[in-house]
Amino acid sequence: MSNLNEQISENTAQLPQDAHAFFERADEVITLANSQLSPTSHAGQVAASLTYAAARFAVSAASIGFVKGSDFAKEKSEMIDFYTKQYQQMLADNIDDYAQNFEKYTGITK
Repeated sequence: MSNLNEQISENTAQLPQDAHAFFERADEVITLANSQLSPTSHAGQVAASLTYAAARFAVSAASIGFVKGSDFAKEKSEMIDFYTKQYQQMLADNIDDYAQNFEKYTGITK
């Protein structure tokens, strides 16, 4: 995990303050997820729980400003499209980064 922290620090050294906060929050969530790894909960299980939690939190955040559940429900398709596109882009970016830095992130050398 310390290698990831170093990489995040290196990558965010030139970013504006709000971007630093973004990555710091994400790193704290990743740290929490890593702390839940155990002999009885493997990475796939923790990732599934994290994905579920992200979806629940996103729905809660998206609900801000609505006063009726029926109005909120009318926006379901747009919310799904928005969050799906955001997740897809973030996932693609992280796959590219992980592939380019695979040995550094995994500790596996050729």
